Amino acid sequence: MQNGSQATWGGRFKDLPAQNMIQMGESVSFDYKLAPYDIACSRAHAQMLAKVGILTTEEQQAIDEGLQALLKTIEAGEFDWNPTLEDVHMNIEQALLKITPAAAKLHTARSRNDQVATDTHLYIKDVSAKLIAKIKACTLAFVDHAAANLEQPAPSYTHLQRAQPITIAHYCLAWVEMLYRDILEFENVNERANVCPLGSGALAGTTLPIDREYTASLLGFVDSNGNPRVTTNSLDAIASRDLITKFAFACSQLANHFSRLAEDWILWASAEFQFIHLPDAYTTGSSLMPQKRNPDALELTRGKASRVQGNLMTLLSLSKAQALTYNRDLQEDKPAAFDSAEQVSMILDTFADLLPKVAFNHAKLKEAALDPILFATDIADYLVEKGVPFRDSHHIVGQLVAEAEKSGMALNEIPLETAQQISTQLAEDFYQVFDFERSISKRIATGMPNPRLNAGLIEQWRQKIS
Repeated sequence: MQNGSQATWGGRFKDLPAQNMIQMGESVSFDYKLAPYDIACSRAHAQMLAKVGILTTEEQQAIDEGLQALLKTIEAGEFDWNPTLEDVHMNIEQALLKITPAAAKLHTARSRNDQVATDTHLYIKDVSAKLIAKIKACTLAFVDHAAANLEQPAPSYTHLQRAQPITIAHYCLAWVEMLYRDILEFENVNERANVCPLGSGALAGTTLPIDREYTASLLGFVDSNGNPRVTTNSLDAIASRDLITKFAFACSQLANHFSRLAEDWILWASAEFQFIHLPDAYTTGSSLMPQKRNPDALELTRGKASRVQGNLMTLLSLSKAQALTYNRDLQEDKPAAFDSAEQVSMILDTFADLLPKVAFNHAKLKEAALDPILFATDIADYLVEKGVPFRDSHHIVGQLVAEAEKSGMALNEIPLETAQQISTQLAEDFYQVFDFERSISKRIATGMPNPRLNAGLIEQWRQKIS
């Protein structure tokens, strides 16, 4: 090999890579985050090579001890990452060569193509499990709020206009539903990641007698019965970025949910709503206006959601026009995936601390929930119970609302005589409709805001999430 040439593939080249090529092609500045997974992958690969007789026991032990020593150096932040060696894999391999000559045999029967695919699978399994734990903490905080506010009135909205009366508990349980779907999404990602690409080689495997199933078992790629799980097509194992894209989608959906929550609470914390009080630790002031109390944590959450969505689009675009199998473009998948993981982890850490500290303003929420206009649909239901077709009852209530607006009265202030001029079906008991407890108690079908139903759901959610 020419002195100073690229240490891993320079045999067929006369000239060194241009400095611009080195700068453009290096990935170690970001894929160093795969180091713990790369070392785990290499330890398992060496153990498999020893099992099939390609490495001696002494060589495998020397490699294993060297890799463990390198991991300690990396974890201590003392490893010298060299961009001229391109990536995390070659940096570790070259460092290992300085420890033991047996390292020259470590890359036998594998390629950086199946190596990085396996590292990525291990990374996504690990990160998904950590994110699931954080989502559960946030979800349980909403369950706690629901339990503490089971019968507390709250308004609901469509088009940001007051709609119908609900409870704070029902509102909180809506977020529980959304976050539980995020848990399921990451569990699905974890399941898809639980298959080992190692042994696929550059794209067509190897002629050497390797044992892929053994390696998969060592790395924890096993089903519920402990049976190894390996990819079944070497071309797809190398070319596919479906897993990392699926991971980015799960991150995007999660970020979207928290962005919607942030938007709700930015409004709810404003002077115009005053529905909640945010903790001081997650608000900031103004450099000019001393009265300001800005919901910066929530606004940053909305911004980060946009960033995570952008990462998903990067990954979707990255592979849309690539011929099978590996192309160098694919190294750009990791910055997007790493960033999405980091951003949603930051969001989850913030909300895990913020959520229990948010205080609901019961008086303001009740005042809004008892606005007579929220009972307009209840009036329509009242008329339906008297045999009026719904389309007719909807029209009648619309006329009542128009009358209230014209006269400057609330719906429940319209005199009975005036109401009966609109519909003779409106009797004195029509005014009983404007009662929050009546309205909520009559909502008894599955999924409605009846406190009895939600009390049962709260216990179910605690068990399901915990």
